[in-house]
Amino acid sequence: MSAVAGAAGTTSGGAALLAVAGVLAGLAGTAGGITSLISYPALLAVGLPALSANIANIVAVVATWPGAALASRRELAGRGAWLRRWALVAALGGAAGSVLLLTTPPGVFGRIVPFLVVAGSLTLFAQPRLAARHGRSSAGRPSRLRRAVMPFGLTAMSLYSGYFGAGAGVMILALLLSTGEPRLPTANALKNMLTGAAALTSAVVFTAVGPVDWAAVAPLAAGMFAGATLGPRITRRVPAALLRWLVGGLGLGLAVQLWATPGG
Repeated sequence: MSAVAGAAGTTSGGAALLAVAGVLAGLAGTAGGITSLISYPALLAVGLPALSANIANIVAVVATWPGAALASRRELAGRGAWLRRWALVAALGGAAGSVLLLTTPPGVFGRIVPFLVVAGSLTLFAQPRLAARHGRSSAGRPSRLRRAVMPFGLTAMSLYSGYFGAGAGVMILALLLSTGEPRLPTANALKNMLTGAAALTSAVVFTAVGPVDWAAVAPLAAGMFAGATLGPRITRRVPAALLRWLVGGLGLGLAVQLWATPGG
């Protein structure tokens, strides 16, 4: 199960490729984009089979959590209670998704996931209208919407994050923007913390019972940590409308790719 040991782990070129890919993936993912668009193909390029690459990718994403937290202290200030509540939900979902990956036939979610990514991308496009509609609603109505949608949506998306993960961040970002957090930099910072919590418990599951190719994870994770310290800063400076369209467009492109070649 150490396919990269001869392909990348013992060669400086393979490790360097993963490190550079990690920087770009960490930057893209924590800025609101899709980490796996860069990191997963890089793992395949250095010789890992699909399942090993998927596991290594999910484990390496843990490194984006502390990097994004350091860069997002401004946006996360005062959100400790919210994070403790919802990070637990994300963590449990991520662990459940990893167990599913290790115990179910490949491709169980393969034909469903592209539609979820499309839904998340379209929600990003529609977010300003949704926020305006919520603003015109009565004070209790958005609260009821959050209570109904947030637990179910976050559980499902975190479960998918632990199973395959590509596009999970876009879907969680769309969920947060449409259920009560209209500011994109803040929603993005909270999303980074939730996806990090899901990745952490997934990594624990894989380390305990699954094959983890640490020779691939180490350089990729190091790059992801570095990139994650830059992503939130970019989110603050790029106009929200432009970032929303960029992330949504990447999400639609990923959905097409996942439909053509289902993950898992």
